[in-house]
Amino acid sequence: MNLARVSQNGQITVPIEIRRQLGLKAGDKILFQQNGNGEIVLSNASSNALVKAQNSFSGLAEKIGVKSEDDVQALVDSVRHAGKSEK
Repeated sequence: MNLARVSQNGQITVPIEIRRQLGLKAGDKILFQQNGNGEIVLSNASSNALVKAQNSFSGLAEKIGVKSEDDVQALVDSVRHAGKSEK
């Protein structure tokens, strides 16, 4: 169990064990969410956003025909070249 005290300004220090588990470092943002049981759950906002982005892109590679690292590189190259021709 980890305990934190709320300062007069409403600030808390996240215990080191929790910071490690969440992968938090100075400057990171913490997301507070209420679950179905009414409990408040903390998460690393950066990693939470990354997971959401990964989930939203799920299956997209197959749809656009990207099957290998070479396909990814070809896609990146085509986007780079398209940007140069617009200048």
